[in-house]
Amino acid sequence: MQLPALVALAVGSAACVTDLRSRRIPNVLTFGAAASAVVSHAIVQGIDGLSLALGGWAVGTALFLPFFALGGLGGGDVKLLGALGAWLGPGDAVWLALYSSMAGGGVALIVALHHGYLRTALRNIGNLLQFWWLVGPRPMPQATLEDSGSPRLAYAVPIFMGTVATLWLQ
Repeated sequence: MQLPALVALAVGSAACVTDLRSRRIPNVLTFGAAASAVVSHAIVQGIDGLSLALGGWAVGTALFLPFFALGGLGGGDVKLLGALGAWLGPGDAVWLALYSSMAGGGVALIVALHHGYLRTALRNIGNLLQFWWLVGPRPMPQATLEDSGSPRLAYAVPIFMGTVATLWLQ
């Protein structure tokens, strides 16, 4: 296994620990991981490595940013995907976002079932889709992370699962 994959797994593991403990992913971890990816890739591969890391960061960040803007993800989750994208590159950042989203849906279903919240969650999704149909995609106040009252999901866990899937399937 190459260094970028090992670092991505280590960063993802550390993010899981902090997210499960405090429901936060520290900036020092996400920004530090992204910056070290840029420097490392630039040293090893020159301008191509720099482009790879910056492109991976941009793609990873851009793919989860809309969910943050709509109130469905925390900023740490967006920064984590960007940092992992910086280590793995833009192509893998796309797969990472896809697999993380799939894992997130599965984990959210399990959490909702465990907390007896599934019926409410499905009703909220229906209400959110109706709201978006009428007014366009924008945060629906009672359905954002801060306002929903729903069980909180440490999304670093599905992102880590997406990282493992991305590395395993590449």
